[in-house]
Amino acid sequence: MENKIFWPLMKDCITQDDKKELVNFINTSNRFTNGIKVKEFEKKWSEWLGVDYSLFVSSGSTANLLLLSAIISKYNLKRGDKVLVPAMTWVTNIAPVIQLGLEPIFCDTEPDTFSFNTEHLQQIAKKHKDIKVVFVTHLFGIPAQINKFKKIIPDAIYIEDCCESHGALIDGEKIGTKTEASTFSSYFGHHMTTVEGGFVSTNDKTLYELMRAKRSHGLARECSPEVFEEYKIKYPDVDSRFLFVTDGFNVRNTEFGAVLGLSQLSRLDSIIERRREVCDRFVSILQKYPTEFHMPNFEGNSSFSLPFILKTQDLRIKLQNHLEKNGIETRPLCSGNLLRQPFLEDYELDFDGEPGVDYLHFNGFFIGNNHLVTDEDITRLEELIDNWFTIEN
Repeated sequence: MENKIFWPLMKDCITQDDKKELVNFINTSNRFTNGIKVKEFEKKWSEWLGVDYSLFVSSGSTANLLLLSAIISKYNLKRGDKVLVPAMTWVTNIAPVIQLGLEPIFCDTEPDTFSFNTEHLQQIAKKHKDIKVVFVTHLFGIPAQINKFKKIIPDAIYIEDCCESHGALIDGEKIGTKTEASTFSSYFGHHMTTVEGGFVSTNDKTLYELMRAKRSHGLARECSPEVFEEYKIKYPDVDSRFLFVTDGFNVRNTEFGAVLGLSQLSRLDSIIERRREVCDRFVSILQKYPTEFHMPNFEGNSSFSLPFILKTQDLRIKLQNHLEKNGIETRPLCSGNLLRQPFLEDYELDFDGEPGVDYLHFNGFFIGNNHLVTDEDITRLEELIDNWFTIEN
């Protein structure tokens, strides 16, 4: 029997130095709610990404909720306005669309980039000429081809979910910088972690100020000082300490998360580089079996995970079981086909063609990737796969 591999979805990526930073902060500070460290983290994150403004929030999911709510307010969107979303993404890309009273229009997902199928996108553009927002997801660390989408639906508001794709590149430039705004996650299993957390980033000051208020109940005092002064003048009959200028939430994060994030951010580029190295080795393994695997386009990736797409469902089931039995954790490709989820059973994928998302739903799965995967781990994974194909054939 082959030696099992310990290959979890994510290894413990919080270092002793990270913990020392937290302990030192706790011992020297009396302010633990959203404060100075959060502002410092937001500034350094914006510098790393290359945008003007960022807000640190409680998760990537609440980042999506906050952003979409601000888009509604800024553009005065109405109930029932249409938002284009992918048929495969994380469910909290879709939930805010429905929760905020908008209508999701689902576009098929193609297996090369795990993003919009351009053939279906063209069909949607003809049928739904009133798409207001296009919500792009960069899934598994693989960049979606936003420039192609904009040519097909040029007049919509574009926003992007980069929650598991920090540092992925389009034409050599980071994703998250080419649309109205972008969201990121710093959940434990992602490229860097604040345990729970996320960001909304933008170059639009109006949107930024809206999100500052919405992040904290809709309070005017949460805006920039100059904007707060404008609100105080505009609404003199309301106590400015409790002046609510928009609907809102409480999706703030803490100083603890910011301290941890600042410690990890200094290593993010090297973390991404190692993830890419692991992915390159992974690709070299799959390339030995071109008739069994469908190979996505990994160009520009930051490799959140290592996706397997088998040519048949039977092969997928057998290989997935084989890896699980030998100590390698696996998961479905994100949600699979979202339209097969009970939560979305009232919606449909209106596509005149063979849905690529079903191919991914039935034939795909992934294993974890992170910067702590060793060369020995990859070699043992290769041996497991090679031995399995020898037995199968």
